[in-house]
Amino acid sequence: MTAILEATPENIQKAADRLKSGGLVALPTETVYGLGADATNDRAVASIFAAKGRPSFNPVIVHFKNKNDAAQAVEFNGQAELLASLFWPGPLTLILPRRKDANISLLCSAGLPTLAVRCPAHPVAQQLIAALGRPIAAPSANKSGSLSPTTPQHVLQSLGENAGLILAGGKAAVGLESTVLDMTGEIPVLLRPGAVTVEDLQQHIGKVAVELEAVADNPKSPGQLLKHYAPKTPLRLRAVDIKPGEALLAFGPARFMGVQGGGAAKDLPRSAHLNLSEQGDLNEAAANLFAMLHQLDSGGFKAIAVMDIPEMGLGMAINDRLRRAAVAQNQ
Repeated sequence: MTAILEATPENIQKAADRLKSGGLVALPTETVYGLGADATNDRAVASIFAAKGRPSFNPVIVHFKNKNDAAQAVEFNGQAELLASLFWPGPLTLILPRRKDANISLLCSAGLPTLAVRCPAHPVAQQLIAALGRPIAAPSANKSGSLSPTTPQHVLQSLGENAGLILAGGKAAVGLESTVLDMTGEIPVLLRPGAVTVEDLQQHIGKVAVELEAVADNPKSPGQLLKHYAPKTPLRLRAVDIKPGEALLAFGPARFMGVQGGGAAKDLPRSAHLNLSEQGDLNEAAANLFAMLHQLDSGGFKAIAVMDIPEMGLGMAINDRLRRAAVAQNQ
């Protein structure tokens, strides 16, 4: 039976030993929980795809302890050097040309001449990488296309025995997957929005293009497939009222939200009315997004009505996840 273990030094070493033997470990990061494998072991990386039911053409992010270690696998340009110095360790993934002598499994690149790399900020992730002595390949620790996990319990509910061993490191602080920036062309391209916003990037490197959808289902980055992050319960976005049988995922004040046929949001049972941030704080909303979707998804509601979230700053990343979740259910 898959165990959830407190991230003590002893258990971190136990997890590292499991990785060294080719096994899988679910680990906390500041973004979401990841399903980790030794990134230099082809069979171990292949087992990630099997455990998640993940398409083999979907690249996997490789997590390094620091920039110097990452530079052994990819080629940094000046802009990438700058961004790494500013945002690592942290929730920014850079896609860079793969070195010919890189010892990282080719499965992580999914047939591309590039590699997606980042340095996580979570202390448990850092300690596990150090104990392993090698980088860790780690997409989100959930079934492919389903809601991302922000707690150890989410991992267990989604993957069960396929999770291997789960290191508990608390609720993910950011709550959204990392920003992904393709640095291989003349102009950097944002492939997945996250906590490092497009405004943050533009402030330091100037022009940044945006390309959030994979071309012909051939993603350059994790999270680009149109069907992604989907709960079982249908989502209704930009809701201005609530239909009978729906739950409400609110943002900001919800006192003017009414129920069709009579009633108000405040009259809903507490289990049917969650607020990402009553103060309209986008950082708080991002941290709560997947946890609250998990909670409402298990409530047996006909649908989840989601209030409008501004398309600015971190709101761009939140709306990206919500749109993909809604599209997945309408296909």
